[in-house]
Amino acid sequence: MAELTLEDIAKQVGVSRSTVSRVVNGSPNVSPEVRLQVEEAIRITGFHPNAAARSLASQRTRVIGLVLPRSVSSFFTDPFFPQLTQGIAVGCNANDLSLSLFLVTNKEDEDKIMPRISRSGMLDGILVQSGRADDPLMERLTNSRIPCVVLGRPFNHDCFNYIDVDNVKAAYSATKHLIDLGYTRIATITGSHGSTVTLDRIEGYVNALTEAGFVVQPSLISKGEFSETSGYEAMKSLLPHKPDAVFIASDLMASGAIRALQDSGLHVPEDIALVGFDDIPLAALTKIRLTTIRQPITQIGSKGVELLIDLIENGSQPPRNFILDTELIVRDSCGAKLRQKK
Repeated sequence: MAELTLEDIAKQVGVSRSTVSRVVNGSPNVSPEVRLQVEEAIRITGFHPNAAARSLASQRTRVIGLVLPRSVSSFFTDPFFPQLTQGIAVGCNANDLSLSLFLVTNKEDEDKIMPRISRSGMLDGILVQSGRADDPLMERLTNSRIPCVVLGRPFNHDCFNYIDVDNVKAAYSATKHLIDLGYTRIATITGSHGSTVTLDRIEGYVNALTEAGFVVQPSLISKGEFSETSGYEAMKSLLPHKPDAVFIASDLMASGAIRALQDSGLHVPEDIALVGFDDIPLAALTKIRLTTIRQPITQIGSKGVELLIDLIENGSQPPRNFILDTELIVRDSCGAKLRQKK
């Protein structure tokens, strides 16, 4: 059986080929009645428009890119990224888009990838994970003309379209929860140096302590790298300073911190209480169920695709941003149940 064409659908409905083409490509210049007739004919016949022909007609490839800068080194080990990618995939599938992944591990990668990203006709637009302030990729993207959405607040956020959560408010909420439970030596394990997410979560931590009348002690601030190993090492470095609670900037680092405490003969939350960030599946499945800040990771990905489509179709000026809500999820590790019994 020969493959159906636009002409076949047009003859069946009694309209022109161009009308069927407009329906297939989502053009608004078709009456509702005719659109319904064409869509019904497509449904009954099982017609699938040729992707290459659609691209030529719309001057779009229907391919977007996901770019991970060299400062994002934990793509294959941090559960955050599979959830984010799942959300992006949902957005792509819902909008009939294909996704290309670009991992930038060094300057050579960046020099090779940038022409492919910015070359006209290769991609309709890109999503890029926010990195450090000194990451040169962001400046290069600013100077390119391709529609771009940053996942996470970039430093020069006035120039970019981006989606994020309010990390300052979320970290404040986590730290205040520990303060309200009566802890007085509250430490923090930060994320990677120089990223906006790290700076914002430190700011929220400091704001909560300052508001409660506590003196912020540098000895209670330990640097991590958003990895399980860095959480372990950071927790070990905090123990001589005797914290009674710790706000940790990611659940993956929190799992490392729990392991460090167990290796030191300490118990969570009896000896030290913990609050994490992300609410990855691991947080609810471990023996010590983790109190954490839930951020809508998959929604960040899917909303990023929606915003990118808007930029592609309607232009990127003025820059737009969306701030999504977070939620404090109280489980075992903060010691709330133990404190309530006293």
